[in-house]
Amino acid sequence: MEVLLIMSQRIAIVGGGRIGEALLAGLLESGTQVKDLVVVEHSAARAAEIADTYGVLTTDLTTAVEGASVVVVAVKPKDVDGVIEALSRLDDDDDLEHVIVSLAAGVTISHYENKLPAGFPIIRVMPNTAMLVGESMSGVSAGRFASQENIDLVVAMMSSVGKVLVVPESQMDAVTAISGSGPAYAFFLAEAMVDAGVGLGLTRAQATQLAAQTIKGAGILLTDSGSSPTDLRAAVTSPGGTTAAALREFERHAVRSAVNEAAFACAARSAEGAGGASASSEGAAVSPDRS
Repeated sequence: MEVLLIMSQRIAIVGGGRIGEALLAGLLESGTQVKDLVVVEHSAARAAEIADTYGVLTTDLTTAVEGASVVVVAVKPKDVDGVIEALSRLDDDDDLEHVIVSLAAGVTISHYENKLPAGFPIIRVMPNTAMLVGESMSGVSAGRFASQENIDLVVAMMSSVGKVLVVPESQMDAVTAISGSGPAYAFFLAEAMVDAGVGLGLTRAQATQLAAQTIKGAGILLTDSGSSPTDLRAAVTSPGGTTAAALREFERHAVRSAVNEAAFACAARSAEGAGGASASSEGAAVSPDRS
């Protein structure tokens, strides 16, 4: 992680919910100084909690943005327009130097660019729920006014909470379908494995431990071994063996096809919400449907 890119930058995080807190914690862990971080949170109780926990300044938007190089919009999609309107009212010409980083699900770059004065660099980020443990997979897309330096800065910032992939915004719905919503697919599989384990005579606690560690280990193998999923799957599948018997059932029930259709459905739903701040917000924090 290129810590030096962000250590000297003042970053204003607008939104003190779980996503804002996860980014704050990651930045502090990466070496960013407390004095270079400020949080905007409308709930006085939540603002006090963040200030007490992390020692950072919590204040209003106007004060937070003053002198900030990066303004991170980490609010619910329905609250984005209020932040944009507040940013638009700032009179200082230097405000155009702020990089606006949107972590709001379904809100497009053009939504910001159409409402803000011309020239604001906008960068859209799609993280996932593993941001809470510093293992997010974040897609990053840059607007037309964003420079390579702006992009590098945001990549370094998001690297404090996981891995980053820079993509054109046209691919952001696909990113949402694979990594944004992807943790839910893994959790769904884990649920099914636990239920199967209970059916086979394990306690729920035993089955949960077995499933969780198995998925964790498989993920590490996939990211660290340099082998493809196909090669890794073949390496643990002996002809006529137990794994082969299990995989035959997956194929018989068209699990591969179901995953494909699920991803396409997710991408389509993401595209439906891409019109801006009207995008829905249905569920868990730091996810495509986060609240």
